[in-house]
Formats: sequence, structure tokens, C-alpha cells
Amino acid sequence: MKINSLQKIKNLSGKTVFLRVDFNVPIAGGKIKEDYRIKAGLETIKFLSAKGARLIIASHLGETDGSEAAFSLRPVAARLQALLKQPVRFLPVAIGLKTAAAVKTLKPGGIIMLENLRFNPGEYKNDLKFAASLAALADIYVNDAFSVCHRAQASVSAIKKYLPSYAGLLLEKELTALNKILKPKLPLVVIMGGAKIRTKAPLIAKLYPSASQILIGGALANDFFKFQGFQIGKSISDDDSAPIIRKFFQGNKLAAKIILPRDVVVKTKDGRAQAVSPSAVKANDMILDIGPAAINDFAAHIKRANTLVWNGPLGKFEEASFKHGTMAIAYLLAARSSGLAYGVIGGGETVEALNQTKMSEYIDWVSTGGGAMLAYLSGEKLPGLEKIVSF
Repeated sequence: MKINSLQKIKNLSGKTVFLRVDFNVPIAGGKIKEDYRIKAGLETIKFLSAKGARLIIASHLGETDGSEAAFSLRPVAARLQALLKQPVRFLPVAIGLKTAAAVKTLKPGGIIMLENLRFNPGEYKNDLKFAASLAALADIYVNDAFSVCHRAQASVSAIKKYLPSYAGLLLEKELTALNKILKPKLPLVVIMGGAKIRTKAPLIAKLYPSASQILIGGALANDFFKFQGFQIGKSISDDDSAPIIRKFFQGNKLAAKIILPRDVVVKTKDGRAQAVSPSAVKANDMILDIGPAAINDFAAHIKRANTLVWNGPLGKFEEASFKHGTMAIAYLLAARSSGLAYGVIGGGETVEALNQTKMSEYIDWVSTGGGAMLAYLSGEKLPGLEKIVSF
């Protein structure tokens, strides 16, 4: 793999750089609740500014097709300014005469942040005209938004038709880290939770040959239980999962490397948390965690691993009674990583759970991408990497 890194640019002084980041952070009441993605992008911003580049920072926020104030990037610009301890000028529109004029006033090292790109419908549509308007503002394009590289959108894909394109420092680190999963030091143990078997199945299939075990929890496990004919009560499952799940069975026998929870924790009809075997789940029960026996089983596999990758919580960790499985695995991965094994974690809820342990610093790589991480590791072609990465 060859990465067209921005570090290969010999002279950035006075050049205008369009930097695509992903600062899609949770905001409530105009206040940022968690700023991990902003902090993750600081290295590239500081690098470009120190080299004398004139910097245009662009991002999206939320799944919006309008211009609602709740999706404005203004609070993000303010937070970025505070973290950088240097001025960040916020522009209320992404393109137009006023934006072009503001860019021309930028001095070397100066920073402008554009309003939410998704306020323009051309972003979603990967529209060439919108992409050309964005590109007209700059001399160079830098993609540092790995988490949206699987999206064919104007600021991620089409814009590269008009500007020389490079990978930011964060994007480069993401790819380097994930490639260690694709070429792992064995044994490799994969932990998969959350829901949406349709998005997780390609990764399970891709990593199966090199993995020693693939540990399944969360709503994904419910799909497997349901396929096996077990009662799952009121638990979350994908209604159309059977054709996908069937691929991991040989007749009635589950593929040897896939490990399902030996027990689960359910919320009973009267609201109690109870550990039961998958075959003992009742019609009014809801499976919300893996059980203590499953935690012990999973831990035994994790302790033997030299490479670990985890995506998706193993239960409803937001509720105290059903967080034990997810938190136990988070603590264990943090303890094993940065030495005993190489550990990678990705996905918004997974990272949220990890942060609750206060041990995220011990994980070798915490990915800023959820869907993009799954897509890359599954072997999909990512539009955001075209013309930047060659394989």
C-alpha cells in the first residue's frame, strides 16, 4: 500500500489547503458533549498551520438535508479555536462570493472553518458542480476524515477531480493501524457486537480465515440464536438476517471459529436482570447483555491473542444492570493492548463504552471510523481513498 501523504508536499507556505475532517461530534443545547474527533484531528491542523498553509477546514455534522441551527458547526469552530489557542474564523456558508473573499484574506498559518457541508444538497449527491466550487477555494486537497471515506460525497470523492489530493496525518495513521489487522500477528481474536448483521457479516467473513476466534455478542448474537431456533423474546434482531446467518453454518453446525455467548442476561417481564442460557430465554424476556459464563469464555480467548479488534457493544451498556459484559471486555482489551497484544477498537458506541473505563490511552488504536472501519477491513473500495491510496 502506498499513501500519498501530505508530508510529501515540499512547500506548503502560502498554499491554500482544503482540509476535509470529520468533526461530527455530539452537541446538545449548543454545547459539545464529547470532542474526541476534534482532538484526533489537531495534529494535521497544527502541522499545516506551522508550515504556513492557509487552511480551510470543512466537515459535516449530523444527518441533515437542511440548514437547521442545531446542525451548525459554529460551536465546533469555537471549540477548535480553544483547543488550538489560535483564531479560527467561522464562515456561515461553504461556498459563494463572501466565502471566496474571506479565503483571500487568509494569511499563512491562518484558519477558516466552513459551515456544515451537508447544508448543501450537492454534498450528498457527490455533485461535480458543488465539488468544483469547493475546490476553487484551494490549491491542495487533504482528506483527514477516514470515518466518511466510505461515502461517495462531494467533499470526499468528487473534489479530487479538481485538486492534487493527499492523506492527512490522522488518515495515514488509521490505515497503518487497520492494516495490522489485515496482516495480524497471530492469534487474532475478533469481538463483534452491536446490531446490523448486514454491515458486520462481510467483516466476519473477511477475517474468518486469519482469526482464531470471532466472539459474537450484542444484538448480533440474537440473530444467531434465532436462526438456531431459540426463543429470543422481545430482544432486538434483524428480521431479514436468516440468509446472512445461514452462511456461517454448515448444515446445523455453526462455523468452528464463531463463538456465541454460553449465557446471556435478560430483562424479565417484571424488570429484573437474570442470567440464563440462550435456550432458557422466555417470550417476555429481552436479552440485553452477555452473561458471566460468556465473559469468562471470551476472556480466555482474549488472553491468548496477539492481535485484537473490537467493534460493537456486547449489551445495553447504557443501563447499569446490563453493562457488565461490555465493560469487562473493554477493561480486558485495555489491559492486553500496548504490549501483550495489538488492540484496535472502533465504532461510536464501542468508543463510548471504552471511555467509561478511563483506559482508552492503553489501546493501541482507537479508530475514528465505525462504518468506514468495517468497510475497509471487509475489503470494500472506499471512494475517499481513491487517488490518495494505491494498493
